[in-house]
Amino acid sequence: MIEEMLNDIRMKKIILLILINVSLLSCNRNLVFSEFQSLPMRGWEADSVLVYAPQIVDTTSKYELQIIIRHTDKYPYQNLWLFVDVKKDSTILRRDTIESFLADDRGQWLGYGMRLYELPILYLDKLNLTQGDDYEVVMQHGMREDTLPGIIDVGLQIRKIE
Repeated sequence: MIEEMLNDIRMKKIILLILINVSLLSCNRNLVFSEFQSLPMRGWEADSVLVYAPQIVDTTSKYELQIIIRHTDKYPYQNLWLFVDVKKDSTILRRDTIESFLADDRGQWLGYGMRLYELPILYLDKLNLTQGDDYEVVMQHGMREDTLPGIIDVGLQIRKIE
């Protein structure tokens, strides 16, 4: 009797895992690039430059670029300023200063998580990228502190728009 119940529970867990994997795969089928860069435990240094080099294969599609910030509750500010350059073959195509809010006016963290938070920021939408070109996305924080505590990882994701 107990063995049958354990087998039933195991079977339900297996089915649940399969369903979760299928749903995750379907959500990410348009993901063409995803890279996260970890930062030192002491914080993100002002002179630390993060460089992402996506390879684009499909030139007929449009893309969206998302910056993903992972931070802890030790991050001392509501917002985060970023300096972002998009380069193609070493030429700057676009240079932006982005202000993103990691917390609302009451100090509640935005995004997902508990103790470790993840916030996706839509950076560019409906972007045309060409094959064979060497792209780079370069990021630096633009805060007034030399060492910015609480930022754990910074990621770049590129998705194909259907």
